[in-house]
Amino acid sequence: MMSQDSHEATKTLSVPEAGKRYFGISRGGAYAAARAGTIPTIKIGRLLKVPILAMEKLLESAGDRGSK
Repeated sequence: MMSQDSHEATKTLSVPEAGKRYFGISRGGAYAAARAGTIPTIKIGRLLKVPILAMEKLLESAGDRGSK
């Protein structure tokens, strides 16, 4: 039997997944954007993850900056 946690959607993506999903960029491009701080990341042990909520807030605020 599966636990309830296994039914919940993940709250993070890998850097390449986030780059592809949100920007349509390659693995290398995604890691370059993460190094530059364009893609928000958190480090969990040796893993670099992209919090989905932070990514969506970043994209929402990008529209606000363009209208000023």
